[in-house]
Amino acid sequence: MAPTSSRQTPAPAEHAAPAPGPDLRELVSALEGSPAEQGLRERKKAARRAALIDAAQHLVAEHGLDAVTVEMISAEANVSPRTFFNYFESKDDAVLGAEDTGLPEDVIRTFVEGGPTGRLLSDLQVVVAALLAPAGEAHDRVMRAMDLMQQEPALLRRHVVWMDRHKSRLGELFEARRATVPFTTDAELLTMLVLLMLRTALVAWEHAGYTGNPADHLPVAVAQLVDLVAADLGS
Repeated sequence: MAPTSSRQTPAPAEHAAPAPGPDLRELVSALEGSPAEQGLRERKKAARRAALIDAAQHLVAEHGLDAVTVEMISAEANVSPRTFFNYFESKDDAVLGAEDTGLPEDVIRTFVEGGPTGRLLSDLQVVVAALLAPAGEAHDRVMRAMDLMQQEPALLRRHVVWMDRHKSRLGELFEARRATVPFTTDAELLTMLVLLMLRTALVAWEHAGYTGNPADHLPVAVAQLVDLVAADLGS
């Protein structure tokens, strides 16, 4: 008979459940930092972008567009050329202060879902106000860009390309809303309407001596449009 031991052989342990991994939201939060840290980063990015625009506009006004390079602009703004391209595709875009981010995410999401009011013309007004916000925050740079466009035809051509890009994105925005909240108005007509509202508000802002924000003049522009349509329908 085989000898026995006073110690029992332990039963095989069951596989322990793996420790739960970090929640995805926790990971994102950890990577992005606290709200205060995120806010600081955004302010630094905005300040660096503004410095690049100021440098580009100053150098082009002084030397002409052809004589200015990305390296010159970067040196003037105290950043590397590599950093420059994190903000702008070209020196022309820096002079124009071209903003590729377009509309804020929350504005896009609300509009596509059929908000904020559910009335297409009123909701377009919210979209236009968001597009006007950068001009109101830095109108000196906008005015300098407009002056430089008059002096440099290449800047005007680049501005047209930039506008076409945003027209295409507006069309995509309208079609996304149409898929959620159907409407019959043509997307091209809505795009032209947005551009008209932008132009009308900016001209009114100019006539007001650039006081306040350009979006302050939107209600009057929309009221004129509504009155025009109402008068035609009533005749």
